[in-house]
Amino acid sequence: MGEIGRRLRRAAAAGVALGLVAISAPAATAANGTVTGRTTASGSTAGVVPTRVHDPWLWQATVGQRPAGPAALVFFTDRTRYFESTGVLVDRNGAYRLIPIPIGEGHGLLSPDGRHYLRPYSGELLDLTTGRQRRTRSTGVYPMAWAPDGQHVLITRNNDDDVITYGPDNQQLNDPEKPDDLLVVDPFRDTERTLDVGTFASHTAAAWSPGGDLVAVTGWPDVPAQLAEHGRLVVVDPAGGGPRWQVDLGDRRKLAGPAAWHPDGRRLALLAFDGCAGPRCTSEEAAARTWRIEFLDTATGRAVGQALPAGTSVSEVIGWRGDDPVLRYVSATEQDTDRQAVLAALSPDGGREVLVTTPVGSTDLMVPGDLLTRAAFGGPERQPSPFAAPLWAYLTLAVPLLLAAALVVRRRRAAFLVRRLTRDDRRERD
Repeated sequence: MGEIGRRLRRAAAAGVALGLVAISAPAATAANGTVTGRTTASGSTAGVVPTRVHDPWLWQATVGQRPAGPAALVFFTDRTRYFESTGVLVDRNGAYRLIPIPIGEGHGLLSPDGRHYLRPYSGELLDLTTGRQRRTRSTGVYPMAWAPDGQHVLITRNNDDDVITYGPDNQQLNDPEKPDDLLVVDPFRDTERTLDVGTFASHTAAAWSPGGDLVAVTGWPDVPAQLAEHGRLVVVDPAGGGPRWQVDLGDRRKLAGPAAWHPDGRRLALLAFDGCAGPRCTSEEAAARTWRIEFLDTATGRAVGQALPAGTSVSEVIGWRGDDPVLRYVSATEQDTDRQAVLAALSPDGGREVLVTTPVGSTDLMVPGDLLTRAAFGGPERQPSPFAAPLWAYLTLAVPLLLAAALVVRRRRAAFLVRRLTRDDRRERD
C-alpha cells in the first residue's frame, strides 16, 4: 500500500495546487487590470474604457454570484448561457460579469458613476459592486436619463389600462389611452414627483442639461401622432413652472439621446434623417436612412449652427468628447444576432473615430457618464477570464474529476490486492 499512498498524496497535492490556481487567477486578472486601466490615486481615468471587448464565457459569473467593481462599460448580447439578451459588465479592472435580464424587461440605465444599474418596469436597483438588488417604490416605469448628480432619474410611467372594461349598458369604463406621466425619481430614497411637461400619450426620450436645471423630453402628443410617428419636444425646469418652450419635430427628427445636451449648455442636439419616414417603412428602408445632427438654441428652441453628417445605423448620442459628439452605432442586419454595436466620435467634417468595438451579436452599449465626461477612452483590449466562474461551475468540473480519481484508486487498490493474494498463494504452494 506504500506506492498507492504516495500516489494518493501526489494526487491530493496536485488537486490543491489546481484549486489555488483557480482561486488566485481572478485576483491576478484584477491585479493586471489595475496596472493597465484602473483609476489612479490622483483621480485619472485615462484609458479606463477599453477599445474592444469580447463575448463572455458560457460559465461567466453573474454580478450577484461574484460582485465586481464600477462599470467601464456594459454591452448586451444573447451569446451567453441564457441564449437571450443579457447585460455584460466590464468593470474598470477588466473583470467580466453577467447581468441577467428577465424576458420582456428591456435594457436599463447605468448610473453616472458606473456603480448602479436601474432596471425598467420593476424599478429595481442593482449595485454592481456588491451584487445586491433592492426594489424601489416605482414600478411599471421606464427610466430614460440619470441626472448629472447621479441622484435622480427621469422616468416615464405608462398609465394605459391593460384591459378595456365595459358597464352593463356596454359603455366603456376605463381609458386604454391615458396620458403617461414623467417623473423625477430618487431611487435611493424612494421618492418621486411628477413633472409638468404637458400632455403626452407616451414619452420616447429625455435628457438633462449639464447643470441639471433644465430637462428636455420628447414623445407623442396623442395617439394619432403616435401612429404617424409625429413627435414633439418640450423643455422644462425640473423645479417646476411648466414648459419653457416646445417645438414640433415631425416624423424625421428626434432627441439625440440622454446626452443630447451639449456640454456648453446652450445647444440641444437632434438626430434628423433623409430617407423613408413614417410607420410604413420597411426594415431595409429604415436601415438606409442617412442621419445628421442638428442643433437647437436651448433658450429659444430655434435652429442654430451647422448640421453634422453622421452616416447610417445611428442609434443615439451617448456623450461628448469636447465638442465632438460620441455616438452609438448599431449595424442593421436581418438578424439581431448578427448586429454589432460600436462607439465613435464624430468630427465636424463628418469623420468618425471608432472608440469602442463590441463583438458581433451585441445590440446595445453604454458607458458611465463620469467616464464620458472625462473622455476616458483608449484603454487596452479586455478579454474575459475563464476563471471568473460561479461556484457551481467549479463543482461541475470537480465532481467528475473526484469520481474519476476515486475510480482509478479503487481499480488500483483492487489490482494491488489481486497481486498480493496471488503472491501469498504462490508462497503457500511452495
